[in-house]
Amino acid sequence: MSINLADQALREAQKRKNVVMDLSKFEMKDLVVSALKSEVEAEKLYLKLASRISNFMLKDRMEFLAQEEKKHATFFADLHKKLFGQDAIDLPDHTPVPLPDVTVEGDSQPISDVLAMAMEAEKAASDFYTSWAERYAADAAEDESDPYIHSPAKMRKMLLYVASMEMGHFKLLEIERDRAIDFEAEQMQWNLDFVGP
Repeated sequence: MSINLADQALREAQKRKNVVMDLSKFEMKDLVVSALKSEVEAEKLYLKLASRISNFMLKDRMEFLAQEEKKHATFFADLHKKLFGQDAIDLPDHTPVPLPDVTVEGDSQPISDVLAMAMEAEKAASDFYTSWAERYAADAAEDESDPYIHSPAKMRKMLLYVASMEMGHFKLLEIERDRAIDFEAEQMQWNLDFVGP
């Protein structure tokens, strides 16, 4: 039995009370640039985290996520080129579509806090792609044989697929955040055991 990942992503988004973003005021170029900026920033974040983490398993997960975000960025850069014919893309300091920033404030910041912020960014990215995909819902029933990547049916499927991948990242980060919280609590308990009266 074949699983339609796009439909599965949409069902998952609807189940988790996703935020439906009103993207009607944004042009296609704004949406593509926002997606690209978001993916590039996410890649940088995960590489930065990986460089600061000594736990080899968590480091490996952060490097994996960075590679995933890089693939997403490549997709959106290629889409930009196909739609707008430009090789060079000037990414703005801030995206036209508001998406959360994740800041790493220093070595004293608990990794669980950073992972929680990254979770929110992944959820927001999923909501963004799901909302963007819904712009194509009415036209998505067209012939699947349309050769253009930006046909409504193909765009909708691809955006819902990327949305489901972002929720996969969310779930991976949630597991790691929970582990980090447990570890931080154990470290605190261990440190307090030696404080004495």
